Amino acid sequence: MIDAWRPSCSLELLRLRAQILQEIRHFFLKKGVLEVETPLMSHAVGTDPQLAFFTTEYCAAPVRQTLFLQTSPEFAMKRLLAAGSGSIYQICKAFRNGESGRFHNPEFTMLEWYRVGFTLSLLMDEIAELIEQLFGQHDYSLAPTQRSSYQAIFGQYTGLDALNFDYADYCRYALANECPEAVALCGEDHVLWLDFIFSHHVQPHLGENGLCMIYDYPACQSSLARIKQDNPKVVERVEIFINGIELGNGFYELTDVKEQERRFNDEIRLRQQKVLPASVKDQRLLAALDAGLPECSGIAVGLDRLLMVLSGNQSIGEVLSFSLHRA
Repeated sequence: MIDAWRPSCSLELLRLRAQILQEIRHFFLKKGVLEVETPLMSHAVGTDPQLAFFTTEYCAAPVRQTLFLQTSPEFAMKRLLAAGSGSIYQICKAFRNGESGRFHNPEFTMLEWYRVGFTLSLLMDEIAELIEQLFGQHDYSLAPTQRSSYQAIFGQYTGLDALNFDYADYCRYALANECPEAVALCGEDHVLWLDFIFSHHVQPHLGENGLCMIYDYPACQSSLARIKQDNPKVVERVEIFINGIELGNGFYELTDVKEQERRFNDEIRLRQQKVLPASVKDQRLLAALDAGLPECSGIAVGLDRLLMVLSGNQSIGEVLSFSLHRA
């Protein structure tokens, strides 16, 4: 404990972080994208069963309220979009409970941006442009950017069909690949199977010394993305990877308020079935969607993980000024 007061990372990493933030701001300034700030503490929170959140008590007698630390600035930023902000970006802290390890710190830094009028393909072009610029400015030579559909890459490394779930096929794959625990863990839940197999047997191969973009995710992993018009089995979602590390998650954003509320309700029911902490549906976001969210695409990128890759560090704690254990 004698050195516990010291930073988790080197002073050179602090300087690199500052440079990266400056370069990101310059990138969006040149493109006319507005930097915004939204609350980190809110009356509602995302309903995604995959995410655990922090709560805090707001006390101003006689009022006592439970508030949520945001897992992402997404909902508030979409309210700005609906109010006519135009294309926007934000660099902020986000909070996710229960996440700690090599790639996770419960408090982390996120870059999130939304481009009005952009299709997912246009957003992917801009993602590649930003990543290539950031790495190029620091003499990090990236391999050419790769793009693949989820179904194609999943089939390439597993031989399984990601869009058409066959329980027997998935079980056979698990047993043949020495992961019998997947059978008990995933049961007949397609989403759990996809998450397990993708993270263990596909993701480690993605983006070897270069940017890899995986798009057209199975519709059962819809999150806040819209269903693809010409293929209802997939949603317009993209995730980006370098050296097997997931760096970001983006969508051609869902604008249908009825569909969004249905998804919220489904996720709340799933949280109840799994006996997870109750979340509060964001009625203000639904009101914004009802008023009219413009056609847009957006992505959230974990800047700490990006710094890990750029600096060659193996743990997120090595790029934070103070990781959880020294906070």
